[in-house]
Amino acid sequence: MFRRLTFPLALSVMAVVVLLGAPIHTSAQQASFPQYEYKILATSRVGTMEKEMNETAAEGYAFQEAVAGSTSFGGSEVVVIMARLAGASKPRYQYKLLATSKTSTMQKEMQAAGEAGFTHREETVFKKTFGTEVTIILERDLNAPTVAYDYKLLATSKTSTLQKEISEAGAEGYEFVGVTNGDTAFGGTEVIAIMRRPRRH
Repeated sequence: MFRRLTFPLALSVMAVVVLLGAPIHTSAQQASFPQYEYKILATSRVGTMEKEMNETAAEGYAFQEAVAGSTSFGGSEVVVIMARLAGASKPRYQYKLLATSKTSTMQKEMQAAGEAGFTHREETVFKKTFGTEVTIILERDLNAPTVAYDYKLLATSKTSTLQKEISEAGAEGYEFVGVTNGDTAFGGTEVIAIMRRPRRH
């Protein structure tokens, strides 16, 4: 015959059940969170940044973010953050940086990179002693099948013109991947939209 629990005893049993069912955050569980390692790269030269990014990528790091601006001691620099899972060292990515003040030159260089399987990751404006350059970071996954891309750069100082051109590119299957603004060689201060579509075989 089962005995009915008295009210205080019932509360005590319920409390034990709740405590047993509650998650307990042990040091072992906290240690189960993934750990990351980071490297900060900073330079005022695009060629140097590409070299350093690929050397860091060879150690298993991957690009996270880039920003251009003035630092306390370096003057005008591009700062890149790269990361990897702690202990990972197998290289997976290759990087290419393109920088120019001529939209036509950038279009040509991006197209060549796209045909080699590089995909757009980031864009920023690199300030130089005289003027600025639009800098684009591209990435290729060494573990994935090579996918060729076609790129289209749209540069204009008029919003209405950009609306028209970006809509026409979208109708042709181009996907928007980035936008920046800067002083180009012939257009003055322009907004530059970057469009991409996979290459048809």
